[in-house]
Amino acid sequence: MTAITESKTPSQNRLEGLALTALLQGLPTYATAVLAIKIMGAREIVGQAAGPLIFVVLASLFHGMMAPWLGAKFKMFRQGYEPLFFDAGLSFAEKIARWRVQPLASLQLVTTVVMMSVLAVGAVSIR
Repeated sequence: MTAITESKTPSQNRLEGLALTALLQGLPTYATAVLAIKIMGAREIVGQAAGPLIFVVLASLFHGMMAPWLGAKFKMFRQGYEPLFFDAGLSFAEKIARWRVQPLASLQLVTTVVMMSVLAVGAVSIR
């Protein structure tokens, strides 16, 4: 049985890739950075009410926009670029499912969870 896939526009595919890159690669990285900044006691970003939120959102969006462009052009930026996120033949859910089963993605997710857990405990214990 053959499945008929709905065709995507190139702009819709780019938007999906940007969103996946920002959410699955940028957000955990910059959320961890904010926790580390909180533990260090630097008040420039974490001292204001919405400072951490604004930093994480803007940095993640910037990461989502720049990582695919830099990763496609330069070898040293390939770790932050996942070509699978920009495959027009896959649905949004299929892109996530195929990314999750890759060994490097699993390692990245486990590392992020452990690091954020340790940093969260540190941040909560600061008075």
